[in-house]
Amino acid sequence: MLYNGEERWRQEGLEQGLEQGREQGTRRMLARLIVKKYGAIPAWAQTRLDQAGPEQLETWADAILEAETLEALLSEAPRH
Repeated sequence: MLYNGEERWRQEGLEQGLEQGREQGTRRMLARLIVKKYGAIPAWAQTRLDQAGPEQLETWADAILEAETLEALLSEAPRH
């Protein structure tokens, strides 16, 4: 029984690590795209990126092709 508990704990840790890695990868890719499209990332925008969760990062990644400014991309208003 202890082995099953340890195995489950390890699996959960692995899954959590993979999810964090995906989130960091999305954040890095979005930052690269922002630099290419808008130039250097100002401190306020970097803070927003650093604090964003995975769903927000994906929303911004989808919106970057249409947003004319960095301010518009990272605005609070949802995009449709």
